[in-house]
Amino acid sequence: MSKEIELDVRAEIPARRHELIFETYHGLEVGDAFILVNDHDPKPLYYQFAAEQAGKFTWDPIEEGPERWQVRIGRTEPTE
Repeated sequence: MSKEIELDVRAEIPARRHELIFETYHGLEVGDAFILVNDHDPKPLYYQFAAEQAGKFTWDPIEEGPERWQVRIGRTEPTE
C-alpha cells in the first residue's frame, strides 16, 4: 500500500468537490485509500459512491463534525 493521501476540499467551491473526490478515488490502486476532509457531513457523497461504485469502495468515518469531518475512502476493486 502506498502512502495514504489527504484530500481537504474545504477551500474548494461545492460544485468542484465531488469531481476532485472522484478523480482522487479513480487514481487509487486497488487496496489504497485516501482521507477526505470536509466541512459538512459527506453522507450525500456516500450515497453517490454506493450508487456508482457499489462493492468497489470502503468508507470508514474518522471524525464526525461539528466543524470538520474526515472519512477514509478506499478502493477494493478496479473501476471501469
